Amino acid sequence: MSAAVTLSIGDNCPLFDCIDSSGEHHSLQRYMEAGTKIILYFYPRDSTPGCTKQACNFRDNLGLLTQHGYTVLGVSKDSESSHEKFINKQDLNFPLLMDTEGTLHELFGTWRTKKNYGREYLGCVRSTFVIDENGTIAWCRYNVRAKGHVEMLMRELEIES
Repeated sequence: MSAAVTLSIGDNCPLFDCIDSSGEHHSLQRYMEAGTKIILYFYPRDSTPGCTKQACNFRDNLGLLTQHGYTVLGVSKDSESSHEKFINKQDLNFPLLMDTEGTLHELFGTWRTKKNYGREYLGCVRSTFVIDENGTIAWCRYNVRAKGHVEMLMRELEIES
């Protein structure tokens, strides 16, 4: 595996084309044609405490984010059935994209070496990318914390709750 890419504000967003857990098609090109801004967030695993907290914060603030023209998309390497259970159990109101092969993680540089208690392993680094309607990275951050992330993101985007 080569070194992970690191995207920055002002970079062109990697073109992606995938489906969500309900089979609906999502492509950056289609969002750009519709003039839609995207919040694309990567998280390690469905139904874990931190990932649940983060997803529920996006769920609870989706109305406000939508009012400001944003579409929220979550990404992990979990299976379709895992995503569907997570969506149903937490009453999530946004799609979770399928990335079981890690293609999106590679494109966005979110599959990286991590350390935990001195052990190194490859895994998803919790990250968020805000993509404007022209397909440009308007804001991004790697290695975010689950707790308080959505509130911090909304402050960065100047969205008041």
